[in-house]
Amino acid sequence: MSRASKLISLAAIAFAAMSCGGSDQKAADVAKLEGTLAAPSSEVIIGMIDVDRVVFLDTLATDEAGKFSFEMEVRKGNPEFVYVFNEGTKVASLILDGKDNVALTIDAEGNTLIEGSEESVKFMQIEKEHAEMLAVFEGYAAELENAKGAKYDKVAAKMAEEYRRYNRKSAVYAMQNCRSITAIPVLYRTLGELPVFGQVTDAILFSTVADSLSAAYPRSRYVKSFKEDAAFRLSQLELQRRIDNADEVGYFDIELPGLDGSMKKLSDINSKVVVLYFWTAASAQQNNFNVDFLKKLYNDYHKKGLEIYQVSLDTDKVMWATTVMGQDLPWTNVCDIRGAASPYAQLYNLQAVPAAFIISNDELVDGEIVDNASFRKLVDKLLMK
Repeated sequence: MSRASKLISLAAIAFAAMSCGGSDQKAADVAKLEGTLAAPSSEVIIGMIDVDRVVFLDTLATDEAGKFSFEMEVRKGNPEFVYVFNEGTKVASLILDGKDNVALTIDAEGNTLIEGSEESVKFMQIEKEHAEMLAVFEGYAAELENAKGAKYDKVAAKMAEEYRRYNRKSAVYAMQNCRSITAIPVLYRTLGELPVFGQVTDAILFSTVADSLSAAYPRSRYVKSFKEDAAFRLSQLELQRRIDNADEVGYFDIELPGLDGSMKKLSDINSKVVVLYFWTAASAQQNNFNVDFLKKLYNDYHKKGLEIYQVSLDTDKVMWATTVMGQDLPWTNVCDIRGAASPYAQLYNLQAVPAAFIISNDELVDGEIVDNASFRKLVDKLLMK
C-alpha cells in the first residue's frame, strides 16, 4: 500500500458520505497549530476533510526537538476537521476554528495533550473511544467466525449488548453536546459495516441536534449538509408512519399547507374524480401547462365532478404562492417545501415532476396517459360512469 493510500484509509471518517460542498465568502481568520512530537526530524502531513475524502494541506518536518508549526485560514463560523499524520500514522484529530491557537503535544508513549481548543479535546476523546469500541466489536466478530451452537449465541448476545451500550452512550453524548460540531461524527459512526444510528426513529435525534447546531454554527458547510440529511431522515420517518397508519383506501393520503397556511387533506376532497398533480413552479413549462391544459380541463369538468389537488415540490414557498395567485388557479393548491425530500414524493414513487395521478371511488385509476388528449379522454370516461 502506498503512503498516500495508507493515509486516506487511516483518515476516513463515518460521515464521509455527506456532501459538504458550497462556499462561504465571509472573511477568514487564521488558526494556528504548534505541535511537539517525540519524533525529531520526521515528516508531518496535515490533512482536512473535504466532501468524502481527506485533502492534504501541507507537508512539514519536525525540528531536532520534534517541534512543528502550521497555520490555515478558516472562514468565520466554519470550523474544519483537521488530521495530523506522522510518518504515515494518524496521531491527532483536531477541530480548528478561526483565531484558534492550539498547542499539541504527543509523547513517546502516544499520550496526547491538546490546549487551546475544547472542540479538539472532545474530538480526540470520541475518536479514541470509537477506536476502542471498534476493536471490541471486531474481536467479537472474529469469535463468531469459529463459534457454533450455544457458544455462537452467547458471543452474539454479548456483541449485541455492546452495540446497544455504545448506541446509548453515543446518543447521550450527542444530546449533551448538541451545540458542539463533534456531535456530527458521533452520529455517523459505524462498527464494521453496521451504523451506530441506523433506525428510522433516529431521525428525531438527528433533527434535534441539527436544530441546535444550526443555531451554533449557522454558516458551517458541515452543519448545512448535516441538517439536510436530518431533514431527509425525518421525511423517511414520516413516510414510515404514514404507511403504518394508512387508511384502507387505494391511495396514500396527503396533508399539506395551502396558500392561507391551513392544512389541506387530499382525502377531504369529495369529488367523483380527483386529479392529483405534482409539479414545481420553478419550471416555466409546467406553469404553461397549468394555463394551457389544467385550467381548461377544470373549467370543462369541474361542475361534472372533477377536482384537482395540486402539490408543489418547491423549496421557495414565496415563489410558489406568487405563481399560484398570479395564474389564479381555482383548485386546491398545497406546497411541500421539503422538495425532493418530500415523503409524498416517495410514497407515490415519483421519478420526476410533473406527475399526475387520477383517483376515482377512493382508488388510483390504472389508466394510460401518454398525452393531453389521453388525459382528457380518461377524465371524461370516469365522469360519465
